[in-house]
Amino acid sequence: MPLLITIVFGALTVRNPAVIDEHLETLLVDYRFKVRNFLSPPPVPRNIVIVAIDEKSLSVYGRWPWTRSLQAELIEKVFEGNPRVVAVDIFYAEPESPEADRELAETGGRYKDRLVIALGVEVEKGKKFNGEIDDTIYDLAIPGIENIGYLRSIEAYRVLLPPEPIASSATFGHVYPLPDRDGKLRWEVLYVKYGEEYLPSLALQTARIAMGIPPENVRIVGGTGVMAGRVFIPTDKFGRLHINYIGREGSMIFKSAADVLSGGIPAEFFRDKIVFIGTTAMATYDLKNTPFSANMPGVEKNATVVANILSGDFIKKTPAYIDLMVVVLTGFIALLIGQRRRALYLSLVYMVLVAVIIIINQALFTYYGVRVNLLYPLLTVVSEGTFIISCGYFVEEKRAREIRRMFSSYVTEKVVDELIKNPDMARLGGERKEITVLFSDIVDFTRFSEAHAPEEVVAMLNEYLAAMTEIIFKWEGTLDKFVGDEIVAFWGAPMEQEDHAGLAVRCALNMVKRLEELQQKWRSEGKPVLDAGIGINTGEVVVGNIGAEGKKMDYTVIGDHVNVGARVEALTRKYNTRIMITEFTLNRIRDLVTRGILYRTNISIRGLERVTVRGKEKPVEIYEVGFLTSGTASRIQECEKAPGVPTPGYNAEPCVSKEGNDDSDIQADPDSA
Repeated sequence: MPLLITIVFGALTVRNPAVIDEHLETLLVDYRFKVRNFLSPPPVPRNIVIVAIDEKSLSVYGRWPWTRSLQAELIEKVFEGNPRVVAVDIFYAEPESPEADRELAETGGRYKDRLVIALGVEVEKGKKFNGEIDDTIYDLAIPGIENIGYLRSIEAYRVLLPPEPIASSATFGHVYPLPDRDGKLRWEVLYVKYGEEYLPSLALQTARIAMGIPPENVRIVGGTGVMAGRVFIPTDKFGRLHINYIGREGSMIFKSAADVLSGGIPAEFFRDKIVFIGTTAMATYDLKNTPFSANMPGVEKNATVVANILSGDFIKKTPAYIDLMVVVLTGFIALLIGQRRRALYLSLVYMVLVAVIIIINQALFTYYGVRVNLLYPLLTVVSEGTFIISCGYFVEEKRAREIRRMFSSYVTEKVVDELIKNPDMARLGGERKEITVLFSDIVDFTRFSEAHAPEEVVAMLNEYLAAMTEIIFKWEGTLDKFVGDEIVAFWGAPMEQEDHAGLAVRCALNMVKRLEELQQKWRSEGKPVLDAGIGINTGEVVVGNIGAEGKKMDYTVIGDHVNVGARVEALTRKYNTRIMITEFTLNRIRDLVTRGILYRTNISIRGLERVTVRGKEKPVEIYEVGFLTSGTASRIQECEKAPGVPTPGYNAEPCVSKEGNDDSDIQADPDSA
């Protein structure tokens, strides 16, 4: 599924549907703009000035639109300062009066090579211009076209050319805005197709003149950009430049038209500058919605595009194959993370991965002007992370339920919780492990059950088994099963227990103490007294779920050493003792006993004999474990050759007494050792 998610978002990256790009990705671009301006705000161009017909100008010279005579005067005032180029972002689609139109045309005619006037175009899907193009418009067209097969330019069906004599008095550039689907203007349409010609925008014409590039040195490179002399302006396949906005409205240098007309601004101020003349007053309704603001004057947008071209400070969109590589890489990383970590920690790790993607993307945008698609990598990581975490959560929940179901009857709640936290400790499949197994059986239970009522038998048996189970759990043992009156328990699985033999022996001693307490209770109640024998053995066995899958499964131990433990328990009757262990168990606890580390009690471990246990060819040494009287040192008494038991090759040794700690009683807490 994570691979499928990566493939889906990879395909979307290549396809990049406009409905997604213009509603979601562009919003992320807006935030990148704002973060960029917080981290490293771009400089304000000092060579571009906007002469604004603002509220002050309207209050002094009257409401808009002004007469063209007054506008001609404003243009003349600006040109007195000898600017590099003047761009007038005002439409003159209809005649006003012969006198006013002539005055504007005469002013434009004097500065025709340095004056650019806005040209209106009308665009409607499915409509094209098929007539004869006016010579004035033909002269405006971009002459050079490369890779025409890759052109997907916006096509106008009508051009709103000013009336004569204005039409022949200046250079023109279209100001067709194409906002995204959310209404924000993020792109500059550098050229539109009209018939078979391509008309440049007001900003492109202004930048060309400012750079001193003749019209014949401008050419369109289909699908990639526009070459203006040696300057390459990157565009998308529709001929749109991603506008690198400086900030909110008013970020550029503004001067009021009223101050220019009144002489409040000296003519020298405009020397060698790029001057835009346009309306900014609210009543003129030429306001654009941008990533920074919904009230940016259109003239400031055009001035921003010129600033981008002159400085070469473009937003460079990475090609689709780079975006695809980023999606594949992030998807692969997200998949690897999900494979290597548990679900409980994945949320934090995926949050870190998302943060890294955002930081790298923002750094490229802020310091290099590179726009890498952010939406699809984020969606890839979030989708994969959500899926993997959800699956991991349900898998862990299922595993936890399985572990709880499997082990709640065998071990304490504390051990179950630990197994759930560390499921690797509870391998539900079979494995070979060294464990210590304990068998406990009631003496002459068959005779007892035949001599007493079933209700009494069950009541006493339940009381006995409950007490013994409590002690087994107290010493962190795993309760394997009850076989009638027999108890089978083991240590060393499912959790690793380095001291499994010691825990088993201490548990057996505690079971004997508890049995003596029960015997006193039964005597006081006038009930029959039960006694039990305990056999303990240590060795390698097979541990795991055994049974019919889907029907009946038990977590249990099988193997030769399990059988030895059962045989040793049966020998407690012969030697009239309660606890017997094998040499294998003794070897695991010998040093701890003799150094007084394992038990804070007085115990005796006395060798009995070497016996050949049924099912084993090699004799096994067996030992009796019991309590010593208070004040007597703990000891291990090695076994001698027992009379009547042939053990060829066995050399008897004298009993050796080894001192241990002198203490009074067994401790119930295994952690007290």
